[in-house]
Amino acid sequence: MAWKKPSQELIARLIARMEPHGAQKKTMFGSTTYFANGYMLIGVHEDHIFLRLPEAGRQELLSRFKDATQFEPMKGRPMREYMVIPPVLYEDREAFDQWIKQSIDYAMSLPAKAQKARKK
Repeated sequence: MAWKKPSQELIARLIARMEPHGAQKKTMFGSTTYFANGYMLIGVHEDHIFLRLPEAGRQELLSRFKDATQFEPMKGRPMREYMVIPPVLYEDREAFDQWIKQSIDYAMSLPAKAQKARKK
């Protein structure tokens, strides 16, 4: 499946916000994503930024922002714990950082994922 390439501006914005957090940067969905404790926690997909949140965080995001939605990289295949955050948060550094921290805290609360052996 071919995805729309995200803007370099959006990728740079995420990188700038994630630098202080020390998460592991990888490429997924054809763009930049970050992992903590072995779990994907935030990334850029097409024209938006998505992040992983606990149930309470997902409900709060949905109740506070009408344009927050569940992350669905492929039509009909939503990712259960991931939400697309509204663009208004990209501009509010303090609020954006609070959502990032909530995502990292959630990933760190999960049992550590074991590293998979690479195929030869």
